[in-house]
Amino acid sequence: MIFGKKDHLVGLDIGSSFIKVAELKETGKGLALHKFGMSRILPGTIVEGKIMDMEGLAKDIRTLFKSQKIREKNVAISTGGHSVVIKTINTSTRPEQELQDIIYSEAEQYIPYDIDDVNIDYQALGESEFSPDQMNVLLVAVKKDLVAEYIDLIHLAGLNPKIIDVDTFALQNAYEILPYESQEKVTLLIDVGASKTSLNILKANSSLMMRDNVSGTNQILEEICGQFDVTVDEAEQAVNGEVNDIVSQDGIREISLRLAQSWCSEICEVVNTYQTGASDEKVEKIILSGGGVFTEGFKDCLLSELDADVSIINPFEALIVNEKKFPDSFITKAGPLAPIAIGLALRRVDDK
Repeated sequence: MIFGKKDHLVGLDIGSSFIKVAELKETGKGLALHKFGMSRILPGTIVEGKIMDMEGLAKDIRTLFKSQKIREKNVAISTGGHSVVIKTINTSTRPEQELQDIIYSEAEQYIPYDIDDVNIDYQALGESEFSPDQMNVLLVAVKKDLVAEYIDLIHLAGLNPKIIDVDTFALQNAYEILPYESQEKVTLLIDVGASKTSLNILKANSSLMMRDNVSGTNQILEEICGQFDVTVDEAEQAVNGEVNDIVSQDGIREISLRLAQSWCSEICEVVNTYQTGASDEKVEKIILSGGGVFTEGFKDCLLSELDADVSIINPFEALIVNEKKFPDSFITKAGPLAPIAIGLALRRVDDK
């Protein structure tokens, strides 16, 4: 039985370009990758986090579960983007039973939505670095209509949504189990997806700063479509090297390098903002994930602009992997795309 008892969950990462599913299994030698698969969804299925084709996406999820022979119905999903607000706030140190009341009373000043329109959660991070009488609290607010939409989707797909996480936290979950990573260094996790980029600066498993922006690989496709007058499908095929007669590879390279530089500039601004207010602490490591890691020039730009080690995540390194089921060629391609699904699969039914 997976995990030895029925509290485990299947991790389902619903992106605007791919859906990914992961299931883990506890063995005598450690945690093993039991099932993993991913499937591309049609462009326009999800736009700015909003599901535009509920029936079509539910069908895609059912098809993916069937193709991977996943029978478990309990899933953990996550969301992100502009409908999710994540902030680290300071408040006076107080007992846990009093903290909830003060958080809810103070939350409105940090959230750009009507307080009645969001679900609020929080986590105490410990004493403030500025005063022993203050504590840091991670505040998370998610719009209720977004949560309701994704719950409806999962039910339509014939599954049970047990946990709705945040993309950034799911990625951090996957990072924290990597065996070779030093958790004491200030580390920046960067996930460049199709329609958004998530940044999470952390140390000792505690988030110090989080940011989301609307940069992503869809920008490359949009520029190719505009410059070469092709469809999104044709642009995607050109990026993947599948067609060469319509779109110039030199043109793709120029667009990719320019946008990689733009992403890099945005990331540098966040890093500089953090380091300006963090006294002597500097970002020492950068871990990349998401489809953006394959964009030409992106990693090199970060290496040249920031004095930090830059690497691409492989969440499978923390797991026992059957090479016959998951060959190296698959792992290399899927690794950067898999951490959110893996991080969700690490969750349990009764997790907070």
